[in-house]
Order: sequence, then C-alpha cells, then structure tokens
Amino acid sequence: MSVDRDHVLREAAALLTRKATASMDEIAKAAGIGRATLHRHFAGRDALVRALEDLGIQQFGQALDAARIEEGDAAGAVRRLIAEAEPVAGMLAFLFTENQLYENGTNEGWNRLDTRVQQLFRRGQEEGSFRLDLTPAWLTEALYGLIGTGAWAVQDRRVAAKDMPRMVAELLLGGAERRAETERRMKR
Repeated sequence: MSVDRDHVLREAAALLTRKATASMDEIAKAAGIGRATLHRHFAGRDALVRALEDLGIQQFGQALDAARIEEGDAAGAVRRLIAEAEPVAGMLAFLFTENQLYENGTNEGWNRLDTRVQQLFRRGQEEGSFRLDLTPAWLTEALYGLIGTGAWAVQDRRVAAKDMPRMVAELLLGGAERRAETERRMKR
C-alpha cells in the first residue's frame, strides 16, 4: 500500500493542533496507517515535527505568493494573505505553538517568511495606513496569533470556516489602522 506523505502530515498536524501530546500511535491511527508504517516515514516525533515544519513553510510561502502581498494597498494585501492562509491555518496554528521548533533557534525558512510579512506591515506604515506605535514585528506576530486562534475556533466549530478570514482581518486591521484618535493618544 502506498502512503500519501502529505496526507499523513496533514492528519498529524490536525491531531497535534487539538492534542499536542498525542503519541505516535495516535498520530498513525489518525492518518489511517499503522505505527510501523509511520516510523518508516518518520523516525520519531522530532522527525515528524521537522517534516511538518518544512511543509508549513512551503504552504505559508505559497499563501504569501498567491496573496500577491507586494501589490495594491497594504490593508488589501493583508486581507488577501489572511484569505490565502485560511486553508493551512490549522497547520500554522500547530507550528506557531510547537516549542520544539524554537529550542535551537528559528528555521531560516520562517525568518524569510517573517521578513516578507514584516515588510508588508512596514509598507502599510509608510503608506500612512497602519499605526506607527506598533512595530512590524509585533503586527506580524499578531497576524500569526489571530490566524492560529481562528483555526482553533473553526476546528471547534465556534466559527464557520468561511467567516474566519473576515473576522481575523477585521480584528487585526481594526487595531492596526491609523485613526485620528490613536494619533491624539500617541501625542500625549
């Protein structure tokens, strides 16, 4: 029987997002394969998590490309990015919270993606769309946090998948956009 590696990784991410302490047996069961088959593809949990990280970097990079974040106004680009990231939000939610991935520093692939997203927020600040008192790094982390939270809310059926991108965008941009009252508070 041929094993679809991406299917195994998607099922592993879905389970680990709900239950971070899931055993390799539980992961194999969720993927519909035996534990021995899982171990033939991934020597252990560390190898599985690293493979999930590589897939997550690839998927989020594709979402960034599909969102065309360099085009148009920054707020519109953020909305497109959130919509493009929605299908992989569960995977991202798991990876953003997987401490094992940060023990030896951040993967260079994440650093490249972070730089692209931070440049988007910096461009929005330069356009006068986004607040200057919130750093691009902070806005990037807020975006990731809201995408992850949105994924969990969809997974728990508290939010409809079709509503998640709009809700994330409205909350993030509602706090990030420059307004006269924010400018007045900053000057005090």
